[in-house]
Amino acid sequence: MSSEVLFTVLVLAVGLERVAELVVSQRNAALSLARGGVECGRGHYPVMVVLHTGLLVGALVEVWMRRPDTAAVLAWSMLILVAASQALRWWCIATLGRQWNTRVIVVPGAARVTDGPYRWIPHPNYVAVVVEGIALPLVHSAWITAVVFTALNGFLLATRIRTEDAALAQLA
Repeated sequence: MSSEVLFTVLVLAVGLERVAELVVSQRNAALSLARGGVECGRGHYPVMVVLHTGLLVGALVEVWMRRPDTAAVLAWSMLILVAASQALRWWCIATLGRQWNTRVIVVPGAARVTDGPYRWIPHPNYVAVVVEGIALPLVHSAWITAVVFTALNGFLLATRIRTEDAALAQLA
């Protein structure tokens, strides 16, 4: 089996993981809204969806078009980082429980979560996103996708974190 096929399997697995996230997210968002939650930052959400979809599609297109050679040490080290980013993301999801979703929804009166990875980092899920955005494409040397996603994601995260911090300040 070629390295391009193996990389495609990896990207599809990450895509399926995203679908699982969306199922959890939609359930939790509905619960939060039913409890009087208020959504903030709706405007940037579609951009986030397009950008994250673009990461997966861009990595595949780049690998299949350029067919770059990849050093085994790069592939394996980046694969470890992809797995670590997935573990961190699901730790965040488990820690936030029903409060976790992909939108910014604040339920009045809810306590701010300070357990798990939130004990050390204010936005650990975004650490996972940044690491994955660099590491996933580099598993197969798709450096163009890694650079473009990282740059665009930097702008998006600046907006997202500002929005989330303002929303979470209501819980303090």
